[in-house]
Amino acid sequence: MSYSIRGTILQTPDPGRLEVLRDHVVTVDDAGVITDVGPDIGERATDLVMLSGTVLLPGLIDTHIHAPQWPQLGTGLDLSLQRWLLEYTFPLEARYSDLAFAENVWESMVPALLSRATTTAVYHSSVHEPATLALAETCARYGQRAFVGRVAMDERDVAPEWYRDGDAADAVAASHRSIEAIRAVPGGLVEPIVTPRFIPACTDAALEGLGELARATGVRVQTHCSESDWEHRYVLNRCGRTDTEALSSFGLVTDHTVLAHATHLTGDDRHIIGAAGAGVSHCPLSNAYFANAVFPAKASLECGLRVGLGTDIAGGSEASMLAQCHYAVTASRLLEEGVDAGRTTRRGVADSRLDVPAAFWMATGGGADLLGIPAGLLAPGRVFDAFAVDIGPTSTIGVHGEWDDWDRIFEKIVRRASPSDITTVWVNGRVVSPAG
Repeated sequence: MSYSIRGTILQTPDPGRLEVLRDHVVTVDDAGVITDVGPDIGERATDLVMLSGTVLLPGLIDTHIHAPQWPQLGTGLDLSLQRWLLEYTFPLEARYSDLAFAENVWESMVPALLSRATTTAVYHSSVHEPATLALAETCARYGQRAFVGRVAMDERDVAPEWYRDGDAADAVAASHRSIEAIRAVPGGLVEPIVTPRFIPACTDAALEGLGELARATGVRVQTHCSESDWEHRYVLNRCGRTDTEALSSFGLVTDHTVLAHATHLTGDDRHIIGAAGAGVSHCPLSNAYFANAVFPAKASLECGLRVGLGTDIAGGSEASMLAQCHYAVTASRLLEEGVDAGRTTRRGVADSRLDVPAAFWMATGGGADLLGIPAGLLAPGRVFDAFAVDIGPTSTIGVHGEWDDWDRIFEKIVRRASPSDITTVWVNGRVVSPAG
């Protein structure tokens, strides 16, 4: 049965532009698709939900999450990337051979992310097929739109013996089985995604096989790309070319491929990614810990590169995508201004700063464009993935009467809203948080 929701909509149809639709009605059909957005109700629906004291925004799209790392959120971030992986991450991910352990984590994580208005999530799982399938099933049961990928990793010099695929054939075969299992999950909200962890953890044979698997199945790809000095140099030394060039040669840079971090891209890399229709998951907080560089988000958007936003749980210690918008703006300011006061010449990269609407666009429309899904904006033909935020006197946002116009209110929501301020979350037209 179709229904309508009446309230004020705040959204970003394109980078850097806030759209305020005051006292508008969104009409949603039986399939969860928006059929109309307008200033009056007319005869468009029989059921009308009135939003009082709240505003409506498009759902948030997290394009890079390591689901097994949920229990280590906020820990070990003083270490280098290599030590963090070997001492914290791989031992934890190996635990997911225990299906009961995995299911307990998924039951904690998925509702927590939905309560933060993460309506779409792109997940790296572990190497374990049962745990990966359980993650997909948990997302479907709670109603989260998701892309779930079993991680492939078989390179003996990087991946420890106790946490890796036996060989390239095993990595490809297990990934294929995982794709078929996830495709059988009912509900239509969860899709598989081919997931080589990154080039250092995969042999050339595995990467080539996974590229062939992606082509044969028509499944999207996600991986890490030029995340840090270490990864970037490792790939140059091993492959004789950049991360992007190598991934492309293996057939892994295709339409809607999600390349996480990508802080060390060259101009040629950007051309390859853009020509393929792939894009970057910008993870600003995680990059501060592990990437050794700031991703040039503004320049990338201006050159037409697809850019979404990601938490990189648990390399990023904050699960909120609204917080990641704030960090994206902060990182862009650091890139523009520079950080070394001892330098006598200009310290930063001119014209690098983002504003809040541009960051929010990456978390909504940009993520939808990167993934190729009809979300990220409250407009006819898009799915109704959305959340309502309380801006009343009891919220943590701090709206002050006539002093705050809608631009200020929007900025405060992005920078200050907590899960307690998010009153309702919808995915595909259905309320998913708070859980009914």
